[in-house]
Amino acid sequence: MTDLSQFHVTRRWPAQEPSILQLYSFPTPNGVKVSIALEEMGIPYEPHLVTLSDTDVKSPEFLSLNPNNKIPAIIDPDGPDGAPVALFESGAILLYLAEKTGKLIGATAVDKARVTQWLMFQMGGLGPMLGQLGFFYKFAGAEIEDPRPRERYINESKRLLAVVDKQLEGQDWIAGEYSIADIAIAPWLRALDFYGTREITGWADHKNAVAYLERFLERPAVQKGLVTPARD
Repeated sequence: MTDLSQFHVTRRWPAQEPSILQLYSFPTPNGVKVSIALEEMGIPYEPHLVTLSDTDVKSPEFLSLNPNNKIPAIIDPDGPDGAPVALFESGAILLYLAEKTGKLIGATAVDKARVTQWLMFQMGGLGPMLGQLGFFYKFAGAEIEDPRPRERYINESKRLLAVVDKQLEGQDWIAGEYSIADIAIAPWLRALDFYGTREITGWADHKNAVAYLERFLERPAVQKGLVTPARD
């Protein structure tokens, strides 16, 4: 039987099936990237709900897995050379899973490079900018009277949405074939609805992106991944 006792996180979130991949997450745009990828790739996994409260993400057990106190994180008992491996950062996990399975990362080195560039586009641009937009539009930042932070993120979000929309002209998926880049990007586009920022970013005018998100949400693996781990 696989022994994961070396990972302190299992003291708070014990593994019922330690021989399969352990997912520690919450259904946010970043969190669902990994659950969707696992569903799409057909990798058996055990989900553990880690809420965004300090009692969870700043607990000693979770910090032992991710010192940056952010979900998602994983433990793969069947890591390189058969040894367990723990990983955090959603983009790093997506790359690891894609390379492990050979799925959703393209068939050639050029394909992989293109998928990776769009994954990095989400990690370094689209995700952080839309996240800040949500903060300054819906959450605590909305109380700030100075309009400049809000305008900054509205304008940058519009620019990035235009980049996505243009890239999708004439193709169904961001890098050609469906890939981990789509799994990274589409949940953040969906977050515009949660933040209530569709109108201010002109979402409806981005016809390619609108159709793209609809295609993405129709996938059975996406529908399952969006609600995994289940909220209490």
